[in-house]
Amino acid sequence: MKSTQRSPLTVTVWGENLHESHDAEHMAALYPQGMHTTIAEGIGSLLGEQVNVGTATLDQPEHGLTDEVLAGTDVLTWWGHMGHDQVDDAVVRKVHDRVLAGMGLLVLHSAHFSKIFKSLMGTTCSLQWRDSNDTELVWTVKPDHPIADGVPHPIRIEGQEMYGELFDIPEPDELVFISSFTGGEVFRSGCTWRRGKGKVFYFSPGDQGYPVYHHPDVQRVIANGVMWAAPSPRATFERPDVVNQPAPRFSVDDFARVAPGMQAGQEGLR
Repeated sequence: MKSTQRSPLTVTVWGENLHESHDAEHMAALYPQGMHTTIAEGIGSLLGEQVNVGTATLDQPEHGLTDEVLAGTDVLTWWGHMGHDQVDDAVVRKVHDRVLAGMGLLVLHSAHFSKIFKSLMGTTCSLQWRDSNDTELVWTVKPDHPIADGVPHPIRIEGQEMYGELFDIPEPDELVFISSFTGGEVFRSGCTWRRGKGKVFYFSPGDQGYPVYHHPDVQRVIANGVMWAAPSPRATFERPDVVNQPAPRFSVDDFARVAPGMQAGQEGLR
């Protein structure tokens, strides 16, 4: 996927890294270095020199999202599940402010219940689910969208948790993907929003019990999402705020000088 964005972009892949220790044997077979590492490697392999990719995890100081890390991050990806409540509210506020200031955010799978996603959406972000080794078909409904570039229609994922409607989110700015499952359920699995100056992309495939993040088409969507969510090359990373109203552009004297000419022009049109 070609882009005119500034390069290289700095991408930070955030993951809880909790399942890796709570279910170590199973997770080691799927993601020997952790899901966050697999996601980061997929982004790096597809985007190459366009990105510098790093990782951060829940157990690190400030969850790996220090002021310095966030200040240098163009796009942040977020995967969470069992540790949502363990994420410090102060870190969430910093990430929230950084998104409003222009940082891109990719929210993956069960991170729909993360503090950061719920704070940006303003809703419960609840949904239906069933973990039954299902088959998921991810259908592209906006084929001209940059996130769908090079993505097959549909993506077929053998082995996945079912997510179904109602998905309690604000109406997406753009609906890129819809998923279907063997039980007949459908789900808005690829949605975008703009919050402040930042772009947010939610993509649902990626349950920890299955090797979904090794799937090449899932990796392609995430890589495309990173490039789409990247801030403008002119980004200043200053969040929108209340500002003092500047002096009027036109003074009373300006209008006095302009008004006769306007009146004469109107007379000429009669």
